[in-house]
Amino acid sequence: MAPVERSATSGFPSPAEDYEEERIDLNRELIPSPLSTFFMRARGNAMGQDGILDGDLLVVDRGVNARAGCVVVAVFEGRFIVRRLCQIPGSPTGLRLEASDGHTPPVPLEAGQDGGAELWGVVIHAVHHLAHPGQPHQRRRTLRRRADETREP
Repeated sequence: MAPVERSATSGFPSPAEDYEEERIDLNRELIPSPLSTFFMRARGNAMGQDGILDGDLLVVDRGVNARAGCVVVAVFEGRFIVRRLCQIPGSPTGLRLEASDGHTPPVPLEAGQDGGAELWGVVIHAVHHLAHPGQPHQRRRTLRRRADETREP
């Protein structure tokens, strides 16, 4: 009779061995319609209360139908602005664009007329850095210095 080869493990198996997850594909997650999707960089803090900060990367889909409550990109006075599309109180069909900062005045949505804004696309994602993207080494030094200052002698 031929010898039978057997193997044995020593130690515990990896808990991740039974857990296989597909890699996250940012193109699939963030860009559902590649032909109508654009990237923009947010400037200013008018939408800060909605979590859109200066420098954030905005994913804008021009193929999405905007409705009240959506954060949109519009063209106003020859430039792009980011605002929330809101129903005008007391008007069943009137819409305007509102900032979340509490002091930027609303903009009327009047496509094709002087003085109003024209919708350009709907913001479907806003991506912002949690660390300071341009200064990673300076940030680490600052944190290390603060940690050193809190140590007892």
